[in-house]
Amino acid sequence: MPTVVVMDVSLSMTRPVAVEGSEEYQRKHLAAHGLTMLFEHMATNYKLEFTALVVFSSLWELMVPFTRDYNTLQEALSNMDDYDKTCLESALLGVCNIVQQEWGAAIPCQVVLVTDGCLGIGRGSLRHSLATHSQRSDSNRFPLPFPFPSKLYVMCMANLEELQSTDSLDCLERLIDLNNGEGQIFTIDGPLCLKNVQSMFGKLIDLAYTPFHAVLKCGHLTSDVQVFPRPEPFIIDEEIDPIPKAINTDLEIVGFVDIADISSPPVLSRHLVLPIALNREGDEVGPGITDDTEDENSANQIAGKIPNFCVLLHGSLKVEGMVAVVQLGPEWYGMLYSQADSKKKSNLMMSLFEPGPEPLPWLGKMAQLGPISDAKENPYGEDDNKSPFPLQPKNKRSYAQNVTVWIKPSGLQTDVQKILRNARKLPEKTQTFYKELNRLRKAALAFGFLELLKGVADMLERECTLLPDTAHPDATFQLTHAAQQLKVASTGASEYAAYDHNIAPLQTDFSGSSTERM
Repeated sequence: MPTVVVMDVSLSMTRPVAVEGSEEYQRKHLAAHGLTMLFEHMATNYKLEFTALVVFSSLWELMVPFTRDYNTLQEALSNMDDYDKTCLESALLGVCNIVQQEWGAAIPCQVVLVTDGCLGIGRGSLRHSLATHSQRSDSNRFPLPFPFPSKLYVMCMANLEELQSTDSLDCLERLIDLNNGEGQIFTIDGPLCLKNVQSMFGKLIDLAYTPFHAVLKCGHLTSDVQVFPRPEPFIIDEEIDPIPKAINTDLEIVGFVDIADISSPPVLSRHLVLPIALNREGDEVGPGITDDTEDENSANQIAGKIPNFCVLLHGSLKVEGMVAVVQLGPEWYGMLYSQADSKKKSNLMMSLFEPGPEPLPWLGKMAQLGPISDAKENPYGEDDNKSPFPLQPKNKRSYAQNVTVWIKPSGLQTDVQKILRNARKLPEKTQTFYKELNRLRKAALAFGFLELLKGVADMLERECTLLPDTAHPDATFQLTHAAQQLKVASTGASEYAAYDHNIAPLQTDFSGSSTERM
């Protein structure tokens, strides 16, 4: 996910720091040192990450737009000027504008705020912004929470004791709370020095910028891969005590499915799957940024000659038009597939399904899928002209039925009038009468509208008394029977009040003769 580094360049960041040695350091120098360490790590382990650099004091300025060139970012750190007072709200507002212009409001973004904990003075200070937070209109709202998914990391160039001596720590914690609790505050442990700053930024790297390495397995074939961006833990809302579920580092392919069968499923997130060269050198932080790339090129050439299962899988899925179903954890699955960026370039991607035994209803339960060879006959046909998917559901879906909707009173009135019209044409309209009556009965029970059943029963009894002398005798029996059944259903305490129960026509001595006339 993209990263925005927000650097405080107010006068308070120029305060000197007592560091061993003759060279004099300021807090902004410690911050630049920590950010250099972060950029070097990202250049080695997060080469695909887009990063922007924003500086602020009373105003904000975009020093480096989103880029993957970490040399440019490091050069900008050494060219920062000093300005006036701190105004954190304007900087956060600038971050909102930059991210929304570049990525919109749907892409998650990480914001790294580097400051010394000084909140500013007067109007525009963080204290003033938080004090007036509840009194603002929608047109002048506080930038937090960000209008896009985000995590806010505050890197304080101060130790905990210094922040607790004022209300700075409480105000910064309020920022995290306003961002829906997404983020964390980092402080320097011990005195201000280069070593402790490195330790603080190391904690940030471990938390947010550690690459996710996994082993992709398919039978006896394996490949070391990096999944980018790092998959976030998923919390299941239905659980009473929700626990974040993280994917395993062993990604095991359990089968292959045609792209046409899996169609375009709903997914939680999408990730690049990149093969890792077995002979790659360097520690977690990486060798840093260097202009000499001969060693790296030679290493890539050697790695390119070594057979790699990840490359084989990517090519096979692309040629065969299939996806690989991969198990991420207990009852949690995803899919691997080839996605083309252009006519010549494609990438191996992994999409994560929602946890559960049946993430895609049209495929059924994942554990019950098996190889074609286990079937008595080829489910795709001899000429590959059919498919066993989608599976037909056992129960009819609600959207496949004529659902009764009573949003307006006119809809209910129409349904009741339809029953009364059929009631006056009994026994010729017996089947239609009971069909409409049962439809209204089920809808009333589903909505808990029991008074409607009693009201329609009273109407049917009234219709029975208004029948002309020339009416068929069967009409009286059917109306009386229907009214009694509706009254029983309106009590809700009988087996005849069950939702699945249907009112059947009353069998009388006249039913046969009326049917013969029909």
